[in-house]
Amino acid sequence: MRSASSAGVRAWQWLVAVLCALAVAGCGGGGGGSSSPGSVAQNVVPIIVDAGPANTVNVPFVSVTICAPGTGNCQTIDHIIVDTGSTGLRIMSSVLDTALASALPQQTTGSGSPLVECTQFADGYSWGPVKAADLRLGGESVNSLALQVIGDPGFSNVPSDCSSSGPAENTPQTFGGNGILGVAVFQHDCGPLCAQAALPGTYYACAGAACQPIAVDLTHQVQNPVGLLASDNNGVVVDLPAVAATGAATASGSLLLGIGTQANNGLGNAVVFALNANDGTLTTVYNGQSYPGSFIDSGSNGLFFPDATMTVCSSGFFCPAAPQQLTATNLGTNGSSGTVNFSVANADSLLATGYAAFDNLAAPSSPPFDWGLPFFFGRRVYTAIEGKSTPGGSGPYVAY
Repeated sequence: MRSASSAGVRAWQWLVAVLCALAVAGCGGGGGGSSSPGSVAQNVVPIIVDAGPANTVNVPFVSVTICAPGTGNCQTIDHIIVDTGSTGLRIMSSVLDTALASALPQQTTGSGSPLVECTQFADGYSWGPVKAADLRLGGESVNSLALQVIGDPGFSNVPSDCSSSGPAENTPQTFGGNGILGVAVFQHDCGPLCAQAALPGTYYACAGAACQPIAVDLTHQVQNPVGLLASDNNGVVVDLPAVAATGAATASGSLLLGIGTQANNGLGNAVVFALNANDGTLTTVYNGQSYPGSFIDSGSNGLFFPDATMTVCSSGFFCPAAPQQLTATNLGTNGSSGTVNFSVANADSLLATGYAAFDNLAAPSSPPFDWGLPFFFGRRVYTAIEGKSTPGGSGPYVAY
């Protein structure tokens, strides 16, 4: 997940990939909404791309319902970011109803200390306890899901090896949304290395004001909720409409749970690109240069790639004098190859419209290639969870 203007990697995509060699991952105002997600099928969760709580662009949001386990004490929270580049559900403490927040069970370590998590980004960090809640996605549910409550005022002492990555992103305004739903190809947000060793900047045992890094077994790590569903649990499909070259005020689509499990989530003619099983990446070839470690990520609000030939404007995005029609090729570890035609327009002109959805917003970055939300417009993009069986083979893979 990349931030709107810094073009820096935000969530676990690099830091946890380096630390855990497994997980690939990763934006206020107002609290949780009260309306029902209202999907037309059990496995459909509506997506809206709008300005959101932080007045941002190219961020896909869903609503989720969380409950105190086994009770009717529930709240539907809107503007939760859909992120195919991170794993796990994370909710901002400030948007939780007081009664619900106090009823969510705190998860503890073997010694009985509260379990707290640090999520480090290239430009900051988020900090908060791991708690349990029942979750409803569309018409499907997971009981006693471990999730992170970001910015919980009961955990204000942040270890320096967490906060060293930059300023806190513990509010909807700084984070860009009321929370994040990480539906990446990995089931656990850190994986085996976090289970085997205490890694600074990940999980902590907090006894009073003192917090120490701790190893956390897989069953107690924050997990991909989709993989825990009773059915439709092998991955997701992000289905967003095409938008005009000048953008759209908003865009509405769907997050479909499962791949090839219902009439509405079949693979059809989509090409499967198997991913590196260690870090969930593929290879992109652009301008004759091969970029291994590239990824497709709905949580990035632009296309991020190296190109020294294009002008960069003050927003940090590309600002070519005229729209650029470009081509790249994606390569899967299974030998799949596919050409991607894409365009890059002047970001200053796009952002001046006040619209929230653009398929041609891009920014420079160091390698590799980050296919952010612009890639998703006009496509059905499939993300298959590691080890899960699908009609296209076992995950991890992406398909489109």
